[in-house]
Amino acid sequence: MIVAVTYDQGNVFQHFGHTEQFKIYEIENGKLAGAKIVDTKGSGHGALAGMLSGLNVDALICGGIGAGAQIALAEAGIRLYGGVSGSADEAVNQLLAGNLAYNADVHCDHHGEEHHGNGHYCGKDKHGCAGTGGGCQ
Repeated sequence: MIVAVTYDQGNVFQHFGHTEQFKIYEIENGKLAGAKIVDTKGSGHGALAGMLSGLNVDALICGGIGAGAQIALAEAGIRLYGGVSGSADEAVNQLLAGNLAYNADVHCDHHGEEHHGNGHYCGKDKHGCAGTGGGCQ
């Protein structure tokens, strides 16, 4: 199994479509077999699902994510664990242990709002995101 995590300085990056890196984890027999960091090379929302599919990713852990990206991931057969924050490594460990806290209904629906481009990333508590309102649910 291969798990990708939106990645920034050791943590789960909070906006799928703006992530600059993924940390890719190889899982064998329920245990971590290896990991590497992959640069998205500026790929945007639409291209990221294809990129992950090309890396044979089975599951994605991320913060906020828009509906279009969710559809693209589903079409690629990639399982989504959204609304996650904190350490990327810990999130994968929790997934392997069967106790990852995630939001199955996470989505970001306030693209185009001025604050979205000014340091706001879906999933941050500052705007009530991470699945609790404020447009990211």
